[in-house]
Amino acid sequence: MAQVNIRIDDTLKDQADSLFEELGMNMSTAVNVFIREALRRGAIPFKVSTEKDPFYNPANIKWLKESIEQGKQGHYVVKTIEELDRLADE
Repeated sequence: MAQVNIRIDDTLKDQADSLFEELGMNMSTAVNVFIREALRRGAIPFKVSTEKDPFYNPANIKWLKESIEQGKQGHYVVKTIEELDRLADE
């Protein structure tokens, strides 16, 4: 069996180890799963792109932070399903 050595940031490795442990595997098994899936597809098994997720634009981040702060201060809007349905029909 071949051995592959890679360099990885310590924090990134610790985070990956924790995730893979939750998934019932170790780093070696996770890398093998990745490689097998790449070979099966004939490609990297996820999109690789410099495209940024539009959700994380500055306006959304600002709105999310403001909403979180309002929630921490106890400011909530409570609506029933029926009220939301009526609002959607307007």
